[in-house]
Amino acid sequence: MTVSSYIYGQYRGTLSELFPLALKVTLLTLITLGLYRFWGKTRIRKYIWSSTLGDGDAFEYTGTGLEKFLGFLVAVVVLAVYLGIVQMLLFFGGLNYGFDLATPEGALALNGLIYVNFIALAPLIFYATYRARRYKMARTRWRGVRFGMEKGAWGYALRALGYTLLSVVTLGALVPLATFKLEEYMANRSYFGDARFEQHGRWTALYGAAKHIFFGLGLLIVGAGLGVAVDAVALAAVAAAVGYIWVAVGVVYYRVHAFRYLAAHRSLGGVIRFTAVPTTGEVVKIYIIGTLIVSLCLAVVLFIGTALFTTALGMAGSNEAGLAVVLVVVLYVAALALSGALALVLITQPTIAHFITTFTVHNADALGDIRQRASETGVDAEGFADALDIGGAI
Repeated sequence: MTVSSYIYGQYRGTLSELFPLALKVTLLTLITLGLYRFWGKTRIRKYIWSSTLGDGDAFEYTGTGLEKFLGFLVAVVVLAVYLGIVQMLLFFGGLNYGFDLATPEGALALNGLIYVNFIALAPLIFYATYRARRYKMARTRWRGVRFGMEKGAWGYALRALGYTLLSVVTLGALVPLATFKLEEYMANRSYFGDARFEQHGRWTALYGAAKHIFFGLGLLIVGAGLGVAVDAVALAAVAAAVGYIWVAVGVVYYRVHAFRYLAAHRSLGGVIRFTAVPTTGEVVKIYIIGTLIVSLCLAVVLFIGTALFTTALGMAGSNEAGLAVVLVVVLYVAALALSGALALVLITQPTIAHFITTFTVHNADALGDIRQRASETGVDAEGFADALDIGGAI
């Protein structure tokens, strides 16, 4: 097949096709107490991958639910041993677990313990992030050619720890540095066939993407200052509210424009280039409209459930009371399934479609020179990501 000089991203997934699948997956996940989620996520990915096209050819996802389940079991064992060692070290280091939560000192000690455990898990969270991406790359094909990613999870974890610490110490001023360097680390270890991706550009260029976050934070600081300095409570509340909304939109703006910049400064095989032009307004619109619809549907279902539950309480002691309670439980399970399926088809899928359809591959003729890459070795499923509950994203 002749490849055009440009390839424009296409997405053909529809609400009518994905919603029944998403609803079925969510219900089975709830009924099996979460066990089916490994197979369910695999089915969702296969649908989304196959709905994504480049020059008329669909992507293929070859991962399996069994891979993810076995990876999860291994990760749980490793995490249990790791956290056990951490707790032993804390115990022998003099930490007393017998604190009284009713006292300020006890509550402070509990908070300290939570933070210590979170810090102890941080390396594994970053490690899991890299491994999850490597797994998805290794299980993705286009025109039969595999994507791939080199080993480097611990290298990524150490760098992520360092850049996160820098970001915290500088009160967020070096977040663009962390974003660029961590993405550069992963991109430069990624392949399509035998061609390697390379990330170019400058990390300081991402400050333009972060401008609205800084403006919003400035408003929050001004609001707090007004409330303390001149006791202007109403003005301070308005400034804080506007600042909070500005920061929230600013985070979306940052992620969208950072993606645009990184895509525009990435190459494949040294000659193939990319552009992406998603917009903040479209992403925010999708999220607001989707959230409103999901919330409305959930509110209606919960209202009906509450009415039934009230009726059941009034029928206590009768034969019908037990049946009414069962119906309420079933209704609430259905509400959870409905909200999860609706969020996927009204928020996640449209967002993915927007990013895909605004993505362009330049000098695409060179894709014909790329050859198959050797199968990846040592690629484990996203067990750690699932065990740490950071593998929820598609």
